[in-house]
Amino acid sequence: MPEILFPSSVPTYCAASLTLSCPATVNGQPSRYSITAEALESHFGARSPREEDLVRAFTDHRPRIESIAQSLFEMTRSRNIVLRSGHVRFVPES
Repeated sequence: MPEILFPSSVPTYCAASLTLSCPATVNGQPSRYSITAEALESHFGARSPREEDLVRAFTDHRPRIESIAQSLFEMTRSRNIVLRSGHVRFVPES
């Protein structure tokens, strides 16, 4: 099982892809995870795809989002992942 760490950081917003991204470390290697605006709106209560609404929803639900990211890092062995709405439905709560 890989060692996955999520440093405390402010997510970065990408208007072109409507995502928020944060760094992670997987087995000591720099990694990144992103979550789509759609996932934040559908599952975490973001009111709109505006940056401030996405960041608020992300911050309020960060432990669950990081749990999903951890599961996907483990399943895919990837160093960069994008969490989509389907992933939230697929990964059970711990």
